[in-house]
Amino acid sequence: MNQRTSKQEDLKVFISSRESTCDECKEELGSKAWITLKEGKGALCLACADLDHLVFLPSGDAAVTRRARKHSTLSAVVLKWSKARKRYERQGLLVEEPALRQAEIECLADENARVQRRIREADRRAALDLAYVERFAEAIRQLYPQCPPETAKSIAEHACAKYSGRVGRSAAAKVLDEQAVRWAVVAHVCHVETRYDRLLMSGWDRVDARISVEDAVRSVLAKWQGNEAL
Repeated sequence: MNQRTSKQEDLKVFISSRESTCDECKEELGSKAWITLKEGKGALCLACADLDHLVFLPSGDAAVTRRARKHSTLSAVVLKWSKARKRYERQGLLVEEPALRQAEIECLADENARVQRRIREADRRAALDLAYVERFAEAIRQLYPQCPPETAKSIAEHACAKYSGRVGRSAAAKVLDEQAVRWAVVAHVCHVETRYDRLLMSGWDRVDARISVEDAVRSVLAKWQGNEAL
């Protein structure tokens, strides 16, 4: 089994210029969808590509971008086709949110970084339906009573952000379908509590990486359900 690529390249996310459908989950993504393109697998939405937990850092501040990329275990370059220039142009970077926070802290001497952080926080709050997030977090706590409350809230906020295309925005999730809530928790555990992102960034195939962390994911879920000894 070939788990590593022969040459490590930047992961790429493309902003589609036409109507798109995910070849894995078959979800209609509409126009301007954020997708990955992989040989033999077609177009994948960010959720199926396991990149939907990342946050977008627009191009423009080289210092923040450089530091965020340095601190982020997993990152992807965002590209968009320019009709005028007949080429893909870089729009920014998808990085882990803790890495972005750390980069901003390191750049706090720059007033512009502070302004950008306030703008990003305002955008984040605007993208949340607070009542829905609270219901989603409560559903997590019911299924996983030992999950730390702040973690449940963080999972809910991330999953339910408007326009994100994440699991919390699906029709099933909006009626708090148990499986949809579990998917959001599993995604968080996979990305945050295991070495899954490090494996992806080092060139592992997505399926192989998932298999590698299955036991670690099950262990965390059992602990949060209160079945750690089982």
